[in-house]
Amino acid sequence: MAEAPLTRITLLVRIKNADDVEAWVEFAKLYGPVVYGFARKRGLQDADAADVVQDVLRSVARNADRMDYDPNRGTFRGWLYTVARNKIYNFLTATKRRARGTGDVNSQERLESIADPDDDADHQWEVEYQRTISAKAMDRIRHEFQPNTWQAFWGTAVEGKNATEVGAELNLSAGAVYVAKSRVLARLRVEVQELIAEADALGR
Repeated sequence: MAEAPLTRITLLVRIKNADDVEAWVEFAKLYGPVVYGFARKRGLQDADAADVVQDVLRSVARNADRMDYDPNRGTFRGWLYTVARNKIYNFLTATKRRARGTGDVNSQERLESIADPDDDADHQWEVEYQRTISAKAMDRIRHEFQPNTWQAFWGTAVEGKNATEVGAELNLSAGAVYVAKSRVLARLRVEVQELIAEADALGR
C-alpha cells in the first residue's frame, strides 16, 4: 500500500525545518482541527478558537527544532495538549480581566458560564483528538476499498443506518453489508493506531 505524502513520523521530523512549507501545511491540516475543536468545547467563540490555533502553531514552530525522539520525556500529543490547554487558560484569564475592567456585565456572565479550563479538559481533548485522527485515517484508507464497500461502511458506521436499509440502497444483502463494514473498520483501527503511535513517538 502506498503511503500518502507526509503521513508518517517524517512529518514531525520535517517541521523542524521552518522552510518546509509543505510539511507545515500538512501539520496544520492534521493538528489544527484538533486544537480548534478542543478550544470550541472549552467555550471559545469561532474567531477566538482560531486565534488559539494560531498561537499553538506558533509555539510548535518555536520549539520544532528541539523535538527529538525520547519516550522518557513524554509524547508530542501530550505536549500539544498542554500547550493548547495553557493557551486557552491564558486567553480566558485575560478576557475575564478585561471584562471586569470595563464593567461589562454581559461579558462577565458569558465568561463565567464557560467551563473551567481544567474541568474535564483531558476527556474533551481525547475526544477531539480521536475524532480528528479518525477522520484523517478514513480519508487515507478510502481509496483502498471499492465504492460499494465504503458506502456500506459509511451508511452503517457513520450515518447509523441499519444493514438492511443500506443493503437495499446498494443492492447488497444485509450480510454483505456487515462484512463490508467489518473489513473497513478493521483497516481503520490499524490506521488510527498507526497515526496515534507515530505522533506519540515524537517525545518532548
